[in-house]
Amino acid sequence: MKLYRDLTIRQKQIAWAWAFLAIPVLFYGVIRFYPTGNAILISFQDWNLLGARTWTGLDNYQKLFADPVFWKVFRNTFVYLLLGTPVSLVISFVVAYHLDKTRFLHGFLRMLYFLPFMTSAVAMAWVWRWFYQPVPIGLFNNFLASLGIPQINFLNSTTNALPAILAPAVWAGLGFQIIIFMAGLRAIPKSYYEAARIDGVSTWTVLWEITLPLLKPTIVFIVVFSSIGFLRIFDHVYNMTTQNPGGPLNSTKPLVLMIYQTAFNSFDMGYAAAQTVVLFLVLLVVSLLQLRILRDR
Repeated sequence: MKLYRDLTIRQKQIAWAWAFLAIPVLFYGVIRFYPTGNAILISFQDWNLLGARTWTGLDNYQKLFADPVFWKVFRNTFVYLLLGTPVSLVISFVVAYHLDKTRFLHGFLRMLYFLPFMTSAVAMAWVWRWFYQPVPIGLFNNFLASLGIPQINFLNSTTNALPAILAPAVWAGLGFQIIIFMAGLRAIPKSYYEAARIDGVSTWTVLWEITLPLLKPTIVFIVVFSSIGFLRIFDHVYNMTTQNPGGPLNSTKPLVLMIYQTAFNSFDMGYAAAQTVVLFLVLLVVSLLQLRILRDR
């Protein structure tokens, strides 16, 4: 084995590179890869956290795919994704597009939009839960009553509960998306807009032919990032439906909440691990599909 002083400069550079890479590789191996592999292993076992693990093969997956609650939860998870991602994308882009053109109190307005992203999700969930309460407590129902409109049962309705929870989840993530969109808008060379203005191109044409195509990398990042967030939604659902976790008839329960309840209420770790593996595969497939569909051609 060569001593360090006998190595060439190139070999020393490689040795130092691997020395610095060893720390993050070890971190990801212990914190990321090992728990992931262990969860996949547990999904084929029966374990209640205290007793010995027993091998059950595919029993947990057979139980999962035969569980009607799982399919209800699976549908809810994709409703959060399919509604939350496009709504948050459109709203954040519209706000960022107009905020980028605003010069008066620009920094203050940007801070106001970003503030919800910095606020605790638990605190925001409880504030919105208070908003949704019946009269005379709830802000929204008090406002409706002042207009003579019957009050709405927001969180205890199978039709209203999921949109009521999705609204604060979208609102909480807007600040981050607005900042990313504004960074993308600032990165577009001004010369394109100057040339379009000289040629007399309309505002809508500039938007569709210059702004949006050049924002494609930013849009891809936001779509993938927000999709992962909505597929993993938990805090808002759990804290806004504490008296009935998952809402009436599981109408708001996402897959992450089902995993939590299976693991820490029922102590069925094997079944919870099988659900976790399904969620992991869903996240992987959705992310890869979005990257493939939205990639540059």
